[in-house]
Amino acid sequence: MNKNLTLTSVLGILTIILGAFGAHALSKTLTIEGMNSFDTAIRYQMYHIIILLFVNTYKGFSAQQKNRISSLFFMGILFFSGSIYTIQLIGVSAKSIWFITPLGGLFFILGWLYMTISFAKRNEQ
Repeated sequence: MNKNLTLTSVLGILTIILGAFGAHALSKTLTIEGMNSFDTAIRYQMYHIIILLFVNTYKGFSAQQKNRISSLFFMGILFFSGSIYTIQLIGVSAKSIWFITPLGGLFFILGWLYMTISFAKRNEQ
């Protein structure tokens, strides 16, 4: 669990840095569509960081549940937000990595689904 919280904190710092960078440096170079895409990546990353803090401090989940949910959300951040950052910051063609962003979305969905199942099982006990 400590590793999950440490990685979550690092991702939180990275989110603030990227958000500030986007607001100050990228607003002059990206199109409005590019900025909107970048902002979406920042928002989804921050939403899931907040959830990761909750998941990893919630006493109702086992260590295995915390690790599984965290892993799914970490992969979601990497693939969803990471692919958008790659497209916007490095200029990699969205056509060449089109499948990565939705794969990240799938990891987010699976994380939320597993968390829902974990809550449901807890309520059955």
